[in-house]
Amino acid sequence: MTKHIRDFAVSLRDKPVIIMAGSGKTVTYGELNEASNQGAQYFRKKGLKVGDHIALMMENNPQFFQICWAAQRAGLYFTAISSRLTAEEAAYIINDCGARMFITSHFKGDLAAEILKLIPDVEEALMIDGTIPGYASYEDAIGGCPKTPIADECEGTDMLYSSGTTGRPKGIKPAEIGNPIGTEDSLYNTMGDRYKGSEEMIYLSPAPLYHAAPLRYNMRVHRFGGTSIIMEHFDAEEYLRLVEKYRVTHSQLVPTMFVRMLKLPDEVRLKYDVSSLQIAIHAAAPCPEKVKRQMMDWWGPILFEYYAGTEGNGYVAVTPEEWLTHPGTVGRELIGQVHILDEEGNELPLGQIGVIYFSGGREFAYHNDPARTKESFNDRGWSTLGDVGYLDQDRFLYLTDRQTYMIISGGVNIYPQEIEDLLLTHPKVYDAAVIGVPNEDFGEEVKAVIQPIDMALAGKDLEAELIDFCRANISHIKCPRSVDFDPELPRHPTGKLYKRLLKDRYWGDKQSRIV
Repeated sequence: MTKHIRDFAVSLRDKPVIIMAGSGKTVTYGELNEASNQGAQYFRKKGLKVGDHIALMMENNPQFFQICWAAQRAGLYFTAISSRLTAEEAAYIINDCGARMFITSHFKGDLAAEILKLIPDVEEALMIDGTIPGYASYEDAIGGCPKTPIADECEGTDMLYSSGTTGRPKGIKPAEIGNPIGTEDSLYNTMGDRYKGSEEMIYLSPAPLYHAAPLRYNMRVHRFGGTSIIMEHFDAEEYLRLVEKYRVTHSQLVPTMFVRMLKLPDEVRLKYDVSSLQIAIHAAAPCPEKVKRQMMDWWGPILFEYYAGTEGNGYVAVTPEEWLTHPGTVGRELIGQVHILDEEGNELPLGQIGVIYFSGGREFAYHNDPARTKESFNDRGWSTLGDVGYLDQDRFLYLTDRQTYMIISGGVNIYPQEIEDLLLTHPKVYDAAVIGVPNEDFGEEVKAVIQPIDMALAGKDLEAELIDFCRANISHIKCPRSVDFDPELPRHPTGKLYKRLLKDRYWGDKQSRIV
């Protein structure tokens, strides 16, 4: 059985479950239990039933998990939306998931006002920390509700969105919903068995909570009775200070954060006591070998890596000791079984590179996109995230490429198609390709390679114009950081773009095209 926050409502009533790193604001297990009960009661009062949907968009704040836990124990799907999206991008997700209720914060007030105009089917819009026209107060809404559990309490789950190769984000809808509270949970088991989850955990979370890993891992920390220290924003020195201050035992990071800390002056980096750290989990983007070795020289052999997707179809992980004997690997399967297939769908021998598939993992579907769901599965029911790699003789997995040309910059997934489609609408652009190129800090950065209408236009002025054009239309994180110009992009007569030839210009002879 998997524990739940309700299991700690009495025994750990006054223990902090959430501490905001910047403000110091604390939420206890008793407060989280009562507030989430009130939220669940309100959802039922408004007619939300098991399997219905809410969406939330807000910065890292103390109430984020109160809302998530309210939805979780009401058997709802809850979608956390990136607070860095445009109003149009956020509204698309809210509308697509069928959210009956949207909850945001006064901090995002200007964006929230724009979103409200674009979500006509949402039945109720709520706001924390104040209100603007069109939004009711979440605090007032739940304030009069009982602090006791709803009669039909059951397990809900997140339904998160990742950008699709067609440019539209796709919701990943887990099959499980409405199970009894305490139903066995594979991630909970992994945290307990592999990452030493317990009531003694002090977990430092430096990333935005709308990402899959921070959301899911923090909620598992709460299911163990641990304490989450939530950073409002990541800062390298502040992270180290917090480790020392709170005697942090566990944390999860992305390689960019490692790089930022390693670049601190030695007199700053080494003045903080980080000896309390027992487990430092990292994922989202493969970590350069040099960076990982430097971190383990500093922190000791405590870096645990995993490879998985929001889809939850498989989970591959590696311990520090395993990585040191198999440098560069992302690990061996813990959930699901890995298969390497060629382009015809035949399973390849160990050591040969092909598309990575999983069997036996969690079932999932892309919401409102049966075509993409079908494309992600083969005729044997195995699923893929579109990555390419190989298994060594000990069945350790190595990533070598991305079938979909997805870009991972600082742990954020970026799909090129949306950016390419936008650039092609610019009157001075004849053809466009967007690729990931090496970046020492972020792993990859977004680059556009443009065939202009007239090569005489190529240069810094057009580069700046195209970057500004992208920034005016899509989220800044997706925008190219640089633009190169080419008199003709390498396309097959059928129209297929040979993106590999472009990538080769920038990746050279690097064995991996991931980092």
